[in-house]
Amino acid sequence: MSSQNSGKFFVGSIVTFIIIFGLENVLLSTMQDFAKNVVTPASMTAEDVAERIKPVAEVYVGEAPAVVAAPAANSMSGEQVVTQVCALCHSTGMMSSPKLGKASDWAPRIEKGVDTLYSNAIDGFNMMPARGGRADLSDDDVKAAVDHMLLQVK
Repeated sequence: MSSQNSGKFFVGSIVTFIIIFGLENVLLSTMQDFAKNVVTPASMTAEDVAERIKPVAEVYVGEAPAVVAAPAANSMSGEQVVTQVCALCHSTGMMSSPKLGKASDWAPRIEKGVDTLYSNAIDGFNMMPARGGRADLSDDDVKAAVDHMLLQVK
């Protein structure tokens, strides 16, 4: 009887080994499939991390921070400033701003003089933030934008 039990034990051991081997094979195959679909992690250098987490925008309430004049190489044309900064509000007349190209909206403002328009654009006026919310713009950039908007209504 002992040889009969030994035979059953041997067959049971082989079956158990085959089942464990099969499960292990399925598990490793699944892990390899997952490994093929792994996305390469983004660069973790300090510069790349800083670029990814930088603020999308800046908002200044009250006085704008002191602005250092930008070098001429970084200056934008009046059209670029209007397109990138001013058009957000002035294309739709948001918050009662004069619409781009609409002479009737600009007429009362033009009557006050170009210097007043420059001053309001640089320092802010009513709900319009100083420099259109872009503190990095130089006075010349803002004046060029005002000139560009005025050319559209003349």
